[in-house]
Amino acid sequence: MTDRDALPSPQPRWDGLVLGASLATLDAAHGYGEVPDGALAWKDGLLVHAGPRHELPGDPAALADEVIETDGWITPGLVDCHTHLVFAGDRAREFEMRLQGASYEDIARAGGGILSSVRAVRAIDEDGLLRESLPRARALAADGATTVEIKSGYGLDFENERKMLRVARRVGELAGVQVRTTYLAAHALPPEFADRAEDYIDAVVDWMPRLHAEGLIDAVDAFCEGIGFSPAQTRRVFEAARGLGLPVKLHADQLSDLGGAGLVAEFAGLSADHVEYSSEASVRAMAASGAVAVLLPGAFHVLRETRLPPLDAFREHGVPMAVATDCNPGTSPLMSMRQAMQLACTHFRLTPEESLRGASLNAAHALGLHDRGVLRTGARADFTLWDIRHPSELGYWLGGRLARATYAGGQRIA
Repeated sequence: MTDRDALPSPQPRWDGLVLGASLATLDAAHGYGEVPDGALAWKDGLLVHAGPRHELPGDPAALADEVIETDGWITPGLVDCHTHLVFAGDRAREFEMRLQGASYEDIARAGGGILSSVRAVRAIDEDGLLRESLPRARALAADGATTVEIKSGYGLDFENERKMLRVARRVGELAGVQVRTTYLAAHALPPEFADRAEDYIDAVVDWMPRLHAEGLIDAVDAFCEGIGFSPAQTRRVFEAARGLGLPVKLHADQLSDLGGAGLVAEFAGLSADHVEYSSEASVRAMAASGAVAVLLPGAFHVLRETRLPPLDAFREHGVPMAVATDCNPGTSPLMSMRQAMQLACTHFRLTPEESLRGASLNAAHALGLHDRGVLRTGARADFTLWDIRHPSELGYWLGGRLARATYAGGQRIA
């Protein structure tokens, strides 16, 4: 061995390093995990340092290929864990009708509701659907989102559900966000299956392995409600998902208590979403199973609901609460996670810290993802730089542009 061989190899350079901004790491059970005058570094899409500047192992200029000196705050990238972002057209006329006193039934008789979005999705080709959907994903990224869940459910036949899921994958590729796709064919009963709900569930179950084989499904969802599908029908969908090794989640207990949140817990599901009418027993079951309660204040706001989710019970039993936009054309035309956080603080009385944790770490867990939503070594380099004095501002300001830059996997996407 020569002396040259005995020399230690130089430390590999990091891809990037941000200095000076305060960090809200969320790397603790409570609080923001504040680090003033922070240093955040990444390599190969993962964080390699998240702490005070003075703990850096050397001269910053020698450590990273790109060094950014700034101020403000850095948080984990936001995670929108419940959206219907892929759709065509809009339902602004329905919004106007509701404000003039029309009921859900009135709107449905006038050709509105979910089935109006189904008609629009069926009438457009894949490229057109992508053109309509991509700007919504880019708007979410511009306001801090780095991971977005996108559901199907406006196709309601094999080819159009497939089209929606394919577009969702393409949206992720083009917008730079990571997309998790959810199969929601059990969203509504299509007209060709009128009065034949059991037959339609047969079809939903039949399509599932075919779409999964194409790599288009990350999770399975259903709308368990009096105007949707029964608990027994939902159970059939969940059993099919379990047979394929796919995790489940559920539109649960939004308008009534059918035990949907408890059903999620029975199947060790990822999350129960909406949950305004969830019972104490269901909350306890969720706590035991580890399911996340996904709060959707956008729909609560637009529909002017008054029944609050059982927030105190979630806190008492340690059920994590996530916050999502529920971006959809009918009941939550919301394209900002930060606005969802503000609505969660206003309507549901979440603290700003609860809303940030709900929009990042807890939302990631609602997707079965444990490598993001926090600033710590080894996590994905998903983070947002904000022009704020304190993280509480993220749940405070109504509108405006606060995000300076959004990074996903170490790449700037907005």
